[in-house]
Amino acid sequence: MSHNNTNKPFSIKDCALVAIATGNKAQNLRELHTSIQTIDPGSIYYHFWGGLLRPRFDDPEYNNDFAAWARHGLHDFVLAERLSVIDPTDFKDTESLRQELLEIIEDRLDELHLIPWSKIDQQFYFIRSQIVVFDISHELKDPRELSIILPNLSVGSVFYHFIDARRRTPNNLNDFCAWLSGFGDKYKILCKELCAVDPYFITLTELRQQLALIFSRYFKGNKR
Repeated sequence: MSHNNTNKPFSIKDCALVAIATGNKAQNLRELHTSIQTIDPGSIYYHFWGGLLRPRFDDPEYNNDFAAWARHGLHDFVLAERLSVIDPTDFKDTESLRQELLEIIEDRLDELHLIPWSKIDQQFYFIRSQIVVFDISHELKDPRELSIILPNLSVGSVFYHFIDARRRTPNNLNDFCAWLSGFGDKYKILCKELCAVDPYFITLTELRQQLALIFSRYFKGNKR
């Protein structure tokens, strides 16, 4: 295994998701299906993950915007339930997630005699995300430092390094494991624990607590 990253410091970054209007909207389920086929992948990403970084005023029962709109815009409880259980971490990329969305909506369209419509003021507006990254000029050389800094990381940093990283790394790894793998097999067990964490159905604050606990337990048990 290559150890090229062994002496390369881990650079802590922060981020924000900027919402950009696409001009696409849907008032009924068929229009939603049509738009999802061609919408920018960044829009699908935003409507699944954006809720973690923005204040949520809608029903927290629904983790993605498609499910929330099916419930509150279309009043289709069945579709809302089916969409709400989609976990984007189960899919290797946004395109496979797009296909899952389309299949669920197609199945629902086949079941319905009447296509549900929303009120004109409750249409679904497709938003695209643009991630803005901030370099906070904090570098770590020893993995133990992560266990110290993690409890105080901003939620933006947690999102960037643990969630958004999966779009950037070749094996869909979080940044922590991508860096730790540069030390050979030394942190293999730690990486296995980190990769077992599903970040989707919890808040970023809860995710930070989970990650901090994993690092803390690991280094307390491995004093060398």
